[in-house]
Amino acid sequence: MANDLSRVFAALADPIRRDMVARLASGDATVNELAERYPVTLQAVSKHVKVLEDAGLVSRGRDAQRRPVHLEAEVFDLMTKWIERYRRQAEERYRRLDEVLAESLPDTAEKGEAS
Repeated sequence: MANDLSRVFAALADPIRRDMVARLASGDATVNELAERYPVTLQAVSKHVKVLEDAGLVSRGRDAQRRPVHLEAEVFDLMTKWIERYRRQAEERYRRLDEVLAESLPDTAEKGEAS
């Protein structure tokens, strides 16, 4: 799982690839269609797509003469689970900090209520 996540996050580190993912969220597109949006060569766009494909973020199909690039939603579930685990841990730390602060500063809370 760690290697999979590393590949996914590394692939998403590039702004063009992040933009491609955002574009593909609204529907499949060919490499040529994706290339229209960027000031880079078609070959560079193909390389970006290959990085996304190697990370499992996209797949390429065969549709007659086209090879549409398709966003693979399952990878986002893996990322979400990983992020959610650390979000919950951070929230728990903040909750404990709130409790400690509330216990150590009772006079401040009472003065604030009296105002």
